[in-house]
Amino acid sequence: MSRLFPRTALWSRRLRAALAVLATAVAMCGVVLAATSTPSSAATCNGYVGLTFDDGPTGSTSALLNVLRNNGVRATMFNVGQNVQNNRSAAQAQVAAGMWVANHSWNHAHMTSMSQAQMQSDLSQTSSAIQSATGSRPVLFRPPYGETNSTLQSVASSLGMRQVIWDVDSQDWNGASVSQIVANASRLQAGQVILMHDGIQNTRDAIPQIMANLTSRNLCPGMISSSTGRAVAPDGTTPPPTSPPTSPPPSGGTCTATATTPNVWGDRYNTSVTVSGASTWTVVVAITSPQRVSTIWNGTATWDSSGTVMTMRSNGSGNTFGFTTMTNGNSSARPQIRSCTSG
Repeated sequence: MSRLFPRTALWSRRLRAALAVLATAVAMCGVVLAATSTPSSAATCNGYVGLTFDDGPTGSTSALLNVLRNNGVRATMFNVGQNVQNNRSAAQAQVAAGMWVANHSWNHAHMTSMSQAQMQSDLSQTSSAIQSATGSRPVLFRPPYGETNSTLQSVASSLGMRQVIWDVDSQDWNGASVSQIVANASRLQAGQVILMHDGIQNTRDAIPQIMANLTSRNLCPGMISSSTGRAVAPDGTTPPPTSPPTSPPPSGGTCTATATTPNVWGDRYNTSVTVSGASTWTVVVAITSPQRVSTIWNGTATWDSSGTVMTMRSNGSGNTFGFTTMTNGNSSARPQIRSCTSG
């Protein structure tokens, strides 16, 4: 026994050392996996695609937003006006999660059978409901069922919106399985847009695989240009937070910015923005080209490279700031509040 003990002790020490090395290796592998598990953080973006979700907000919008945040996705939500009116908090959560909100008609009717006046009323009512709930007025419109004509396109344009259909149909509305949705999405090419829907479990389950495929091809989710209707790089505003929407985003707390247009003239108009929930704040505002801001007050502004996205920061002048926008031939569009961050 006395001769065996030293060997046993030596074996025990060697085993512990080996286990320590193995544990270190496993931990290092874990770090590598964690670094590559979020497609958007690892991908080199050689092109952008538009991921779109129709018919929201629904009772499942929160679940959809969780999946999108967890996969680093910003998407465009084509909302039905009636749903927004009945579920304002869900529409607000879409914007808080970094999504772009767009117009998908008031109640998903067959709009090509409407008169021009009915079309005008439908789309205007929808945009007003979205703006009332989120502070952002839509610049994109998708006709229900993809049914359109020149009158409908003209009405949408008169309300400052570009019509967007889709290049790829996920077929999620038609009972497609998760694997079928993923396969359909794999056809996406740079600049293209895919049709998906809020409220479908298979669609939510497909998102991680869709993102893995896009990342493998160096494609990233982007915004849809209101000028071209194609997917382009995001506009540089706050990315989707990885924490639940009730938690403060990494850059600071949340606040609410509400825009009104108290003065409108033939060639320009004034916008007044009131911030609530914070005494120091940063508000991101998007202007529709070719409109341009000529004057600002009660804030400090910086601009992105396109000259259409303004980041306004508080400068001690209170919680209301404003600016004058020259229409430059586009008299219908109005600025959209993209985000409001406190601190």
